[in-house]
Amino acid sequence: MAATASLKSSLRLPSPISDFSGAAVSVSAQKSRRSWQPRGARVQVSAAADSKNILVMGGTRFIGVFLSRLLVKEGHQVTLFTRGKAPITQQLPGESDAEYAEFSSKIQHLKGDRMDFEFVKASLAAKGYDVVYDINGREAAEVEPIIDALPDLEQYIYCSSAGVYLKSDLLPHCEADAVDPKSRHKGKLETESLLTARGVNWTSIRPVYIYGPHNYNPVEEWFFHRLKAGRPIPIPGAGNQITQLGHVKDLAAAFNLVLGNPKASQQIFNISGAKYVTFDGLARACAKVTRFRERNCTGFLLNCLGWVLLSSVFSNFSNGCDCLMRAGWRVP
Repeated sequence: MAATASLKSSLRLPSPISDFSGAAVSVSAQKSRRSWQPRGARVQVSAAADSKNILVMGGTRFIGVFLSRLLVKEGHQVTLFTRGKAPITQQLPGESDAEYAEFSSKIQHLKGDRMDFEFVKASLAAKGYDVVYDINGREAAEVEPIIDALPDLEQYIYCSSAGVYLKSDLLPHCEADAVDPKSRHKGKLETESLLTARGVNWTSIRPVYIYGPHNYNPVEEWFFHRLKAGRPIPIPGAGNQITQLGHVKDLAAAFNLVLGNPKASQQIFNISGAKYVTFDGLARACAKVTRFRERNCTGFLLNCLGWVLLSSVFSNFSNGCDCLMRAGWRVP
């Protein structure tokens, strides 16, 4: 077998709130692009620049918007599977007309409902995708038809959640920590078990709270709404409880880095910003970047704008621990 081709790259993304200092976050990755043969077959090494036929389940709302751009830039053929209720592509802030036109011309679309299992099986089998990025899967039953349709699938990259871990007094959570079978994300745990049982070459990404452009969950937006309206930002307790966030661009970069990486085979990765922040510090950071007058108060948070900030809800912490190191990543 030929020696594995290795690439060492450095990714620098502007993450002013990921580390809460305005510094760029650098991530070193040692990547090997490999062509995987499923079900335990012999692995064959291919060129690092191999173009893959990639299916992204979702891809028009948040994470996939940024991930699909990275994949297209690397020369992959990318298809987005959606119900077609939203525009397939949208121009991002700071993206030139030429850049957007080039990107949108290379994106393909497969319209359908992933809950229509027979349609999923038939349409995916006809396409024969090499890699699946499952951004919006929640239950194992939604994933099984995809596996059935693609017996020669090289890699299944799944978006899980750091919310699966069992509550503990010991933080941060590592990938080997106990999980909560009663978690509201238990469907994601069952999906990981299914992928293992079916012999698929899978990688699972467990992000914490994600923020950034096009976020449809009112995480950071809630703070900005309060600031713009001149309303106080209620903070639980004394405001010194810590939480952890990650920027969507950093998350998309992590999804891209595990593609074809042999060290990511059947591995779980916690992904987040490298630093923690207090609730009070988060409110102050939002006030600082918006230049609105900061008005904090302590006490219990009320249900405002459809989102509740409670210490028991907004306090997941994760750490990549040894898993990140095995994949070749380095935290600065």
